[in-house]
Amino acid sequence: MSQSVVFKFRLYTAANTHNSAQALANLTALCQFHLLNRHEIEVVDVFREPQRALADGVRMTPTLLKLAPFPAQKIVGTLNETARIVQILGLADFAA
Repeated sequence: MSQSVVFKFRLYTAANTHNSAQALANLTALCQFHLLNRHEIEVVDVFREPQRALADGVRMTPTLLKLAPFPAQKIVGTLNETARIVQILGLADFAA
């Protein structure tokens, strides 16, 4: 896969809860290490935009959707198991 591939993520959170803040911090750290300048993170608060969460099938927060590159993936939780998340998202080949 090309190093110029841009990963697009959508993170569903529940306001400023501890788990949501932890998931965002963990995702940001993963992207800084593996995808420096090759990622986009969109944060959606389910309290402000519940219809978007329902449309994407999100029933729990925090939930991460990897939208690009294909295939799309969904991970629920705080993203604190770094090695597992790197493997699931296929980031091992993209270390900055």
